Amino acid sequence: MRVFRGFRHPDLAPHCALTIGNFDGVHRGHQAMLALLTNEARHRGLASCVMTFEPHPRDHFAALAGKPEAAPRRIGTLRDKLSELERCGVEQTVVLRFDQRLASLSPQAFIDDVLVRGVRARYVLVGDDFRFGAKRAGDYAMLDAAGDGRGFDVARMMSYEVHGARVSSSAVRAALGAGDMELTAALLGRPYSISGHVQHGRKLGRELGFPTMNVRFKHPRPAAMGIFVVRAHGLGPEALPGVANLGTRPTVDQAGSEVLLEVHCLRWPAQADHAYGRLVRVDLLAKLHDELRYPSLQALREGIANDVAQAHGWFAAHPGSCAG
Repeated sequence: MRVFRGFRHPDLAPHCALTIGNFDGVHRGHQAMLALLTNEARHRGLASCVMTFEPHPRDHFAALAGKPEAAPRRIGTLRDKLSELERCGVEQTVVLRFDQRLASLSPQAFIDDVLVRGVRARYVLVGDDFRFGAKRAGDYAMLDAAGDGRGFDVARMMSYEVHGARVSSSAVRAALGAGDMELTAALLGRPYSISGHVQHGRKLGRELGFPTMNVRFKHPRPAAMGIFVVRAHGLGPEALPGVANLGTRPTVDQAGSEVLLEVHCLRWPAQADHAYGRLVRVDLLAKLHDELRYPSLQALREGIANDVAQAHGWFAAHPGSCAG
């Protein structure tokens, strides 16, 4: 999959079948839309294309209002989004920086500048609640009417449901916030995971007797936080069982704002000392509890030991969980 920053790029496909959205989490509703998009693109002889935004539009408006806490918690990083889009067969993704300039585009300007002259769309697939342009003034009817005169077809996909409930990024965020990893996996169609390159840390886990590999979550407000039973991929030929902290480490970093996923593998491979810089993927399988602020490092050591014991117990009760 080719990734482009911005819609004015000479290497974009001559014409494309396009869908537009935030695609936070790339859940099963998104996957159904992408399957329809790629099938339509194939039949029309077009490149399948996703247009998405970074930061999330609601991040921009929350910051503009001076209320960053009003922005939605992020399900996945841009890296994970792009990885899932590629897995779904998308050929090119256009990432637009959502800033005041883009937010101020009228619906007509968005159609003319971005869709027609920019990505040269010949087919546009949107969701049933799609809105676009300044003040969200554009809707499906406006887009459909514009397509007739500008040479692109427009289609709309209705909501996707699982067990009678609409699948949405909001539903995934709610499941992650509640620590319901089983429901999250049902909404995503896969275990919830975070990927990234292993970074050097303070080596405190090693001093406490529980070495960790650290992966940065590149957003200050993840949808999931706490202590999790996990499965790590990328350190060897097999997935490894582990326990992880996703958060800001309140015991050891009082003013911390950087979000880290700190993974302690229940068994470390021989090559673990060479893990720095490796790209790993960590599946979060079950939540044990929220982050805790321990009164001392000794209490932290005892807390981690208890988490490790619980993780061992979880894997004993779920044989085969490391085969995923």
